[in-house]
Amino acid sequence: MESKYMNKWIIAAWAGALLLPISSVFADSESDAEHVEEQPLRMSPAQRQEQGIETAAVGRRALTGSITAPGEVRINAYQSAQITPRVSAQVAARHARLGDEVKQGQPLVTLTSVEVGVAQADLIETDREWQRVKQLGKQVVSDRRYVEAQVARQRAYAALRAYGMNKTQINALLQGADASRATGEFELFSPQDGRVIRDDFVRGEYVEPGHVLFEVTDTSAPWVQAQLDPAVVARLAVGAPARVSRDGREWIDGRIVQLHYSLDTDTRTRAVRIEFEPGATTFAAGEYVDVELQTAGEDAALAVPTDALVLMNGAQTVFTLNGDEFEPRPVVTGATRGGWTEIKSGLTRQDQIVTQGAFLLKSMALKSQIGDSD
Repeated sequence: MESKYMNKWIIAAWAGALLLPISSVFADSESDAEHVEEQPLRMSPAQRQEQGIETAAVGRRALTGSITAPGEVRINAYQSAQITPRVSAQVAARHARLGDEVKQGQPLVTLTSVEVGVAQADLIETDREWQRVKQLGKQVVSDRRYVEAQVARQRAYAALRAYGMNKTQINALLQGADASRATGEFELFSPQDGRVIRDDFVRGEYVEPGHVLFEVTDTSAPWVQAQLDPAVVARLAVGAPARVSRDGREWIDGRIVQLHYSLDTDTRTRAVRIEFEPGATTFAAGEYVDVELQTAGEDAALAVPTDALVLMNGAQTVFTLNGDEFEPRPVVTGATRGGWTEIKSGLTRQDQIVTQGAFLLKSMALKSQIGDSD
């Protein structure tokens, strides 16, 4: 019996000796795990700049959404002009062609008109009379003759201005008071800088008043127009950010400049017009594009850039900065709109978080944990 109990004691002691190293291993592992969790990530300001890590204070903002829709590139009517005659005339010469870049005041076409010729001769004659009367003065001529000469000259001058001749042309006509200058020829000039996008005429053609000879527009600042449901337009605002793309990959930033009041009678939609900084686009009029419009925001909420969030241990996490130490902090998120995500809990407005470079810090943290566990 005594031998039997002695054998049991020896077996128990032997088993305990085996279990002791195993329990020690598990204890060491738990201690190492705790040590890994406590290891902070440290970076000096210079190191953060070198790694491209940016931080910012957490703040409140109105979360905005966005909608996408097809759009059409259109000529900016506010940066365009049509060149038309104001009197029946024949095209004598053309000075610009379709696609030409022209400057304000540049001659585009020479016209000749019988009516303009008569008005030119009338101005030369009345101007000559007016100069004579004015030189004589009111002491020599009667008040009636003085006023009649002045009014006749002004009437003839106004007629040529109404026909489209500018002051420079009229002054050149009156040089020397030469009646042979009354040929009926006159030029039309570009009223603005831009590109010729229309030149619907041929030399020798007889054109009536209002016939569009040239159209000039600033092609660097086109409009993009989208037709949307009125309920959607009600969520938009003039001045809100917008962006446009022809391929869905490269986007050009712009802003909403107009929300049309009237509906399209055929589609029952409202037009939304987008404008860009001059030179920002290379779109051609009539081109179809993708449009993304930012809708009006709701009440302000604590929010962070969506890119600041990373998934760690199954939870949405941001990295906070305290001094030179980064700490991964789990957060509870809400809605995401316009590149910003609402934070319901886990952060305060006093926290400084990483807004750019969060994925780099995540990889560094995971690598550190793996290295320490080895």
